[in-house]
Amino acid sequence: MVGSIAFAQQDPQYTQYMFDRLSVNPAVAGLSGNICATALMRQQWSGFDGAPKTGLINLQAPWTKIRSGVGLSVYYDKLGMETSTIARLHYAYHLKVGSQSTLSAGIYAGMSGRALSGTWIAVDPVEDDHAIPSSGSSASGFDLGAGLYYKSPQLWIGISSTQLPETELKDVSIKNKRHYYVQGGYDWALGGNKKYVLQPSIMLKSDASSTQLDVGALFLYDNMVWAGVGFRTEDAIAPMIGYQHQFPKGDSMLRIGYSYDITTSALKNYSSGSHEVMLSYCFKIVKPEVFEMYHHPRFL
Repeated sequence: MVGSIAFAQQDPQYTQYMFDRLSVNPAVAGLSGNICATALMRQQWSGFDGAPKTGLINLQAPWTKIRSGVGLSVYYDKLGMETSTIARLHYAYHLKVGSQSTLSAGIYAGMSGRALSGTWIAVDPVEDDHAIPSSGSSASGFDLGAGLYYKSPQLWIGISSTQLPETELKDVSIKNKRHYYVQGGYDWALGGNKKYVLQPSIMLKSDASSTQLDVGALFLYDNMVWAGVGFRTEDAIAPMIGYQHQFPKGDSMLRIGYSYDITTSALKNYSSGSHEVMLSYCFKIVKPEVFEMYHHPRFL
């Protein structure tokens, strides 16, 4: 019998990737100038027993005194008998380029954990295979990543890498695989009218042995509602809809989005598709105005 270390797509995969730039690129931290919390929840390949269930929470904020940003990403994934948990602390330094654009460099450090349950389903007995735990096992290791990100009023583009150390988790026979990302997008006000904005975007992801491309486009109407479609090579076509509400004070905004992946691979005969929900809230702390009074001895 021959044993080996398993490799797989180990970072979270989301159809609404345009709302999750931080978890795979630490240089994004704090660039919006607002304090933001974003959550994504994904049920992939509905209809399969043990199908992937994924959750992600991103928190980020600017650190204006030192032209920086900080962030936190926590990711949970359940796939069959395997459970993955990743936590990442992000730091980014922002450099102004011209009057309206920013170039950012970021780094994250964190922990990556994997756990295998003791419940196995196999054609042949596995009791005599010492590489397969019978009572469950878990392991965790160091995680590190880095990225660059450029942002202007209309354009954003980033390049990054995660799982740089390729930490080996011996107790579960899993080795974390280094991942590479290229992301970009553009806000195009149709006819110069900001009431109608087309937002095309792209994300390329690779582990140096396999590569996948996500392409999407959203149409944002009146800075309030959006609809669009995404395409993932060899996987799915995904309609997307969403709503956002901007509050009058503090530059605050609430967003909610939904996407449904229509499977295009051979799995379409067995799965009813994938569901994904995005929820985001951003705000800015506005200092109250201070009014000073001056008294002169000649006037009351």
